[in-house]
Amino acid sequence: MTNYCITPPPVISLPIIGTSDRFPVRRIYCVGKNYKNHVVEMGGDPKRSTPIFFTKSRETIVQSKSDIPYPPLTENLHFEVELVVAMASATDIFGYGVGIDMTRRDIQAGAKSKGGPWDMAKNFDNSAPCSALLPSTQTPDITRAGIRLTKNGEIMQNSDLDKMIWSVEEIITHLSASVTLGAGDLIFTGTPEGVGPVSIGDKITGEIDALPPISVHFIND
Repeated sequence: MTNYCITPPPVISLPIIGTSDRFPVRRIYCVGKNYKNHVVEMGGDPKRSTPIFFTKSRETIVQSKSDIPYPPLTENLHFEVELVVAMASATDIFGYGVGIDMTRRDIQAGAKSKGGPWDMAKNFDNSAPCSALLPSTQTPDITRAGIRLTKNGEIMQNSDLDKMIWSVEEIITHLSASVTLGAGDLIFTGTPEGVGPVSIGDKITGEIDALPPISVHFIND
């Protein structure tokens, strides 16, 4: 038995629909600029080019129906609803979920203006709300599924997964050229247009047809 000098961190995991088993999260990768209209709304060039990837720590995972303290150092916290792919191995998909890539947009804009990295705009406490996972063996064809996000019951994002610039298979191929994917990895596959801010008291819900939803509520810390 190994003795550690400090208490090892807990295993971060997600529930799985239809079983008491849980999915242990290893790493979180995210794809940027994967919907043309979102690229345009952010002032970018929507031409198809090499995918942009960034990461979040697994400790940023938040499960559905959680209360999230409004994060520090930002006055412009944005939601970005996304399809989440859960990997069973380097090449095999275990299942799918719905995630929200929370972004400190003002920090991101400041970093971009200086040509610097914007890790702290994406990778901070509670920045990766994620639903339970539906195994791929139980998932219908979701390539044309609708994806949407509501804020306090009002639809803010509303699109379809077939509008992704890079398909799930292409994302896995490109990401695998840079890193070795493995069991437990999550991939947030990008967000459609309609991203916007949240305030204390807001409730946001992300949905994709046939998948379990993710819903979180923002509170004063």
